[in-house]
Amino acid sequence: MAIPGMDAASFVKMLMDPNTQIQPAGVDLTVKQVYGIEGKLVLGVGKRVLPRYAPIPDDEGVWSLPPGVYKIMFNEVVEIPSDAVALCFPRSTLLRSGVVLMCTVWDPGYVGRGEALLHIINPNGFALERGARVAQLVFIKLVKPPHKTYQGMYLGENLE
Repeated sequence: MAIPGMDAASFVKMLMDPNTQIQPAGVDLTVKQVYGIEGKLVLGVGKRVLPRYAPIPDDEGVWSLPPGVYKIMFNEVVEIPSDAVALCFPRSTLLRSGVVLMCTVWDPGYVGRGEALLHIINPNGFALERGARVAQLVFIKLVKPPHKTYQGMYLGENLE
C-alpha cells in the first residue's frame, strides 16, 4: 500500500517548500549539489572502491551542464520507517527534456541525505537551479516487518 504524500512527509526532513513538495502519492526531492564523477568504480566480492566526486560550482545558483553523467545530492534528509520502503522516480519534466534521473530502492531503516545519478542525454545540455524539484519519493508500507533494517555503508550519509 502506498503511503499518501501528506503522511509520507513526516519521513522527510528539511523540506524547502512543503506546499509544492508534498504530492498526492509522495514527496518531491530537491537538488543540493551536483558532482562530476572522476575515476572508476571497483566492485568485487567484499571489495568496493568508489570513484572520486568533484563538486561542480554553480553560477548564482544555476548549474549549466553539458551532456554527460553526474551525481546529485538531495537537500532533504530522509528517514525510512522500519515498516516501509521508498522508491525514487524522476519528475516527468526531466524525462520530457532528455534528462534521466536514476535512483535505487531506499530500504527500511535508511537515514540520510540521498543521492541519485543524473544523465543528461539532451545534446543541448541542461540548466539546473539549486533547489529545483527533480525526484519524487514514494513510500510503500510493507505487509509484514522485514527480517532486518538497512545497516549498509550509506546509513547516515551526507548528514553534515
